[in-house]
Amino acid sequence: MLKQQKPRVLFLSHGGGPMPLLGDQGHHEMVENLKHISAKIKPPSAIIVISAHWEDDIASVTSAAKPSLVYDYNGFPEAAYQIEYPCPGEPALANQVSELLKKAGIQVRQNQQRGFDHGLFVPMKIMYPQANIPCIQLSLVNSLDPLHHINIGKALANIAYDDLLIIGSGFSFHNMSAFFATETSDAKALNVAFEQWLIDTCSRSDISEQERTDRLVHWEQAPGARYCHPREEHLLPLHVCYGVAQAAAGEYFELNILNKKSSVYLW
Repeated sequence: MLKQQKPRVLFLSHGGGPMPLLGDQGHHEMVENLKHISAKIKPPSAIIVISAHWEDDIASVTSAAKPSLVYDYNGFPEAAYQIEYPCPGEPALANQVSELLKKAGIQVRQNQQRGFDHGLFVPMKIMYPQANIPCIQLSLVNSLDPLHHINIGKALANIAYDDLLIIGSGFSFHNMSAFFATETSDAKALNVAFEQWLIDTCSRSDISEQERTDRLVHWEQAPGARYCHPREEHLLPLHVCYGVAQAAAGEYFELNILNKKSSVYLW
């Protein structure tokens, strides 16, 4: 009997709205990093994206065969609203995700109307520009409970789908006002301290998975935590990723995005 293949897991920092697709130099490292990752890993047969830009009262999953796009940003040039990414959906995968979550006692619903937001189509257009890989999107739960999101990931860990890629699309730094403020030495120190804590937490192989889980559940206790994440929706896709992997990340990448230290994790 063949051993079930575990999905590949990636947490990425997806930058500011559509800016990575508009040639913004503050996203150069991010764009090059995503191209590097997609070139080094086996092309997936399908992709599940947990986006920081979709919250619902319970876990929700897109189930349309041909999802539309949701241009969930404002104030950008007209080109930002003409972006296309016509990848197919994957209703059968949405069904399997729903059944796994139900089996784990996690409330879930399917949504045939909801399209793909920029947490999906921006990084996917960089990584897989041909738009020929089926994708589905999974929401966050608006309680923003860290352990609940780890448990969602655990429920997905043994999904029976070969060459599946699960992506947590968030941002390891997400303080919107800080992006537009003059950076002080204190602010930079908080950014660096939280990034170092996050890298240690996600990549160290000499800590137990219980300790890693405890750290992620109590992430607010990390240095610089609430400066880097006044609201945690951009961090929680990482918790889902860890729940799937339940191990130290095999590789991490340190990036500068919009002049802030940021990180990406690959299992």
